Amino acid sequence: MRVIPGGLIRIGSDDLYPEERPAHHVPVAPFLIDARPVTVRDFRRFVAETGHVTLAEQVPDPADHPGADPRLLVPGSLVFRKPPGPVPLDDWRRWWAWVPGASWHAPAGPGSSTRGRERHPVVHVAHADAAAYAAWAGKALPTEAEWECAARGGLDGARYAWGDEERPGGRLMANHWQGEFPWQNLTANGWAGTSPVGAFPPNGFGLWDMIGNVWEWTADRFRADRDAAPAPCCGAGVGAREARARAGAAASDAAAQRVIKGGSHLCAPSYCFRYRPAARQGQAVDSSTSHIGFRCVVRTDAAG
Repeated sequence: MRVIPGGLIRIGSDDLYPEERPAHHVPVAPFLIDARPVTVRDFRRFVAETGHVTLAEQVPDPADHPGADPRLLVPGSLVFRKPPGPVPLDDWRRWWAWVPGASWHAPAGPGSSTRGRERHPVVHVAHADAAAYAAWAGKALPTEAEWECAARGGLDGARYAWGDEERPGGRLMANHWQGEFPWQNLTANGWAGTSPVGAFPPNGFGLWDMIGNVWEWTADRFRADRDAAPAPCCGAGVGAREARARAGAAASDAAAQRVIKGGSHLCAPSYCFRYRPAARQGQAVDSSTSHIGFRCVVRTDAAG
């Protein structure tokens, strides 16, 4: 973990998406934060020691889906699938699929595995799964302000986690989409999906992957009354129940949302410019996807 000194921190931005406005200052107490996202190897140890079953691996309760086709009430998660060519960008179903059997240890669905991906961020974890891991580790999920304070690396108001220039010296600094989203990924960074933690330079606090690679859960609620925003870009922005509903199951009420931060490998400069510390979205707590992970914090006087 790394020590974050806290202070009166400016978070948000007035420049881009409405859900980031207004930029404002908040007090943040000193804390410790994981230097990297929780990896597949980390999560495997947690599961081995606790027997935890993630939401994506649980059989849905039929009471939550009155009238649903029983064939759709199976464990699963949302998986990004690159279309073969250009598609209209007004419907996330053109690049997201509800995949029965997809989970943290089968990230692309049945037949896939995490072999060789032990150092990649764990994905297909819902908010409750991330919170359970944090509790087991004696930690907690960060607040949005803590997360953004850490992501900025000591830079006040900089656009990126390393400064205002996207590619200093021509160097790619984060794992994000290059090319035309969602069908053309030029993989100039060497990775078509998630990358191993530490593949890109750390920020000023010595933290890896604070932007790009995977979105990260926070502890804060995304309040619809204050945080109204356009439909999420690279993310489906829905919960498991709604995803099943759109696949043919019965519709249900939207789940409560928590703030996710940092953008992911699916964020494209021309479409979802959210690989920045100020970027934020709401994500349904009953949701897991192939591009959302997390890291943890410790709040203690020792951090100061």
